[in-house]
Amino acid sequence: MTKVTLAVVQAATVPFDAEAATDKCVGLIAEAAAKGAELAVFPEAFIGGYPKGLDFGCAIGRRTPEGRRDFQRYVEGAIAVPGPEVDRLVEACAEADLHAVVGVIERDGGTIYCTALYLGPDGLLGKHRKVMPTGSERLVWGFGDGSTLTAVETPFGTLGGAICWENYMPMLRMAMYAKGVQIWAAPTADDRESWPSTMRHIAMEGRCFVLSACQVMRRSDYPADYESRIEAEPDDYLMHGRSLIAGPLGEVLAGPLVDEEGILTAEVEIDDLIGAKLDFDVAGHYARPDIFRLSVNEKPQPPVSGE
Repeated sequence: MTKVTLAVVQAATVPFDAEAATDKCVGLIAEAAAKGAELAVFPEAFIGGYPKGLDFGCAIGRRTPEGRRDFQRYVEGAIAVPGPEVDRLVEACAEADLHAVVGVIERDGGTIYCTALYLGPDGLLGKHRKVMPTGSERLVWGFGDGSTLTAVETPFGTLGGAICWENYMPMLRMAMYAKGVQIWAAPTADDRESWPSTMRHIAMEGRCFVLSACQVMRRSDYPADYESRIEAEPDDYLMHGRSLIAGPLGEVLAGPLVDEEGILTAEVEIDDLIGAKLDFDVAGHYARPDIFRLSVNEKPQPPVSGE
């Protein structure tokens, strides 16, 4: 049997400040390891920030100088992959002997992407760029392509997953299930009450362990000049968290954690996934390839954005 302690990190970040956010992430990696974790999943856009409530001064046919300054600050707070911030995260994983999935805003030329980094003691194992930004996210984030539908091998199993509402994309889920994902990382900004049910569904559908991590952010965690369209007092929450860990039969193993920072852990037996597939194997005996086929284009594509 292969025992492993899994963790999800729910914390406030430092928006638009890559250095400060990386500092906090490094500290939390060490904290997760001190709790016995061998794998820790961090929220979507933990380095770079999730710009909840910003409209970047845009409406159809109209842009504003203020919105362009907001975008400039957002780009300047993003990171290059590879780059010095990634190097620091890898060093922290090496010191902690821990694997991590960290949500970042990745800068590539003049385009930024919502990206999940797969990190281990030996380096950057891979990355996944969000293929379908949701709603107004399309204004500021480029679209990832099939070349970063990434699954990586770790000492305790195959690690992969999806970012936020990509988890609602059935064909993306099936593409990842076909890669044999055993531990599903779900960095997210979705803090709604309905989100845990989605995570439990994926755990049961994929017969995998699911780790969902979301930020918990008060209005005061953002800069004073942050022009959010969400009316809030300084102590009001803009993001509530609801991070959790789910098992392969849809059971909740830890969480959801609401309106507070914390690290949730669960010790699991990876080999339990074998028995979980007795009656349902989504990419195996339940797939019916004689009826259904999924074609996935994993070739790198030219940049695409929603603007």
